[in-house]
Amino acid sequence: MSDNITLAMTGASGAIYGIRLLEQLLLAGKTVHFLLSKPARLVIKMELGLSLPSRAKDLKAQLVEQYATQTERLHVYDLEQWTAPIASGSSVSRAMVICPCTSGSLASIANGLSRNLIERAADVSLKERKQLILVHRETPLSPIHLQNMLTLSQAGAVILPASPAFYNQPKTIQDVTDTVVARILDHLTIEHQLLPRWGEHAE
Repeated sequence: MSDNITLAMTGASGAIYGIRLLEQLLLAGKTVHFLLSKPARLVIKMELGLSLPSRAKDLKAQLVEQYATQTERLHVYDLEQWTAPIASGSSVSRAMVICPCTSGSLASIANGLSRNLIERAADVSLKERKQLILVHRETPLSPIHLQNMLTLSQAGAVILPASPAFYNQPKTIQDVTDTVVARILDHLTIEHQLLPRWGEHAE
């Protein structure tokens, strides 16, 4: 169970965070259960220039080849695939990350709607007291957003906004991206070498 992580991407800006996280999870030898919303595919195309297949089977084949990972290390599901293991409380995933997470997804999860597999898997994570990390990326925040965040935080979720750090003087977009991805990996207790820790090189 400790090697299983569910990763979902929704249609907020910041697709680079989710794609970089997927890469790092696979590099760390984790088994990833991967979900994409339809708007996420559009944002990935707009922001990263990547055209991803619509069928889960085809998407898995493309990602397995792209990241040179073992087939059994990556499971990709359609949003209406209710027979997927992550739809049940007996799921083997120890944690779920939604990166990036839209305000709409935030609201649906906060209210337990479970309208698709992403929302259902998140609901399962909460009810089973497993780790749920929501990487929200929107600004400014309305009282509705803040209330939904409070509701989820009180239910046990980690609200981890995509707020890059700059103390390491990043030089590239990937450097900036890694400041957020590193924080996610830290919360998942997954070792990484993405950036030095605060004070690590202090004299």
